[in-house]
Amino acid sequence: MSTVAAYAAPAPKAPLERTTIERRAVSEFDVAIDIQYSGICHSDIHQVREGWSEVPFPLVPGHEIAGVVTEVGSGVTKYAVGDRVGVGCFVDSCRRCENCRKGLEQYCAEGHTATYASTDKYGETTYGGYATGIVVDENYVVRIPDALPLDVAAPLLCAGITTYSPLRHWKAGPGSKVAVLGMGGLGHVAVKIAHAMGAEVTVLSQSLRKRDDGLRLGADHYYATSDPDTFEELDGTFDIILSTVSAPLDFGAYLKLLKTDGALVNVGLPEEPISLNLFSVVMGRRTLAGSFIGGIAETQEMLDFCAEHGVGAEIETIRAEEINTAFERVLSSDVRYRFVIDAATI
Repeated sequence: MSTVAAYAAPAPKAPLERTTIERRAVSEFDVAIDIQYSGICHSDIHQVREGWSEVPFPLVPGHEIAGVVTEVGSGVTKYAVGDRVGVGCFVDSCRRCENCRKGLEQYCAEGHTATYASTDKYGETTYGGYATGIVVDENYVVRIPDALPLDVAAPLLCAGITTYSPLRHWKAGPGSKVAVLGMGGLGHVAVKIAHAMGAEVTVLSQSLRKRDDGLRLGADHYYATSDPDTFEELDGTFDIILSTVSAPLDFGAYLKLLKTDGALVNVGLPEEPISLNLFSVVMGRRTLAGSFIGGIAETQEMLDFCAEHGVGAEIETIRAEEINTAFERVLSSDVRYRFVIDAATI
């Protein structure tokens, strides 16, 4: 066992505070990582506030982890001390079910082990990346290419794969028209990735406040959803709409923006239930779908793609003592576009 510094929420909705946590000893197939940067994801805030479900406390959030290998187990073959690596949203899965065998560990039939607020195979609660170190099985670690700075790479471990996976699955590319709904921590990465894939990209945002940013990051068009004319002008336009928002939507209105056989794919997760008139999907053979992060192999593919195309998150680096303020700023959309914690300050 080793003791590392961390920031944890001691109770639901409580401010995060500095503490120490125990990490397991490095076993045969484990990799110990010196965490250098950890991104702040909106899901961290949902979890701290128990917006989706009850979770165990104290809670150390963080599943956008970038760092350097400091120790490897005797059976490790994929990594060596000094390698630049990342850890995303989960750190284990059953490895036996059909989905795991297909590289879809995120849909593990027995349930994957989340990077934090989960119970691992040792019966211990997992703690996330708001810490100075972590120990992870080598099969759930990915390599960060040299072309990606660790700080801008960290958010790709969630925001990057969360948007890359559905864009790849629904075949975004040359000749396709992709709309990104929401221009925030997920949305701005989706714009960059869809553009790099060769799609014609449109941002749909509540206002035109971030229009210049959207166009700079690769969008071809930018529309305000607060303007009713937007929905008339764009009727039947898109092959894919990727919704990154975590608030309830008028799904009927957005489904009408799809072409026949188009897909509205949700990666944002509202805390409230949604309602839907099924005529919205039946008329036009449209699909209302969802997508959840990505498997380990696909996450590595995403990182390699981002390195090749110069795609990284737009970040604001903060000190650990600013985490609680950063949470409030995320909730008020006061960040462009992802906070990253400098783990040296923990």
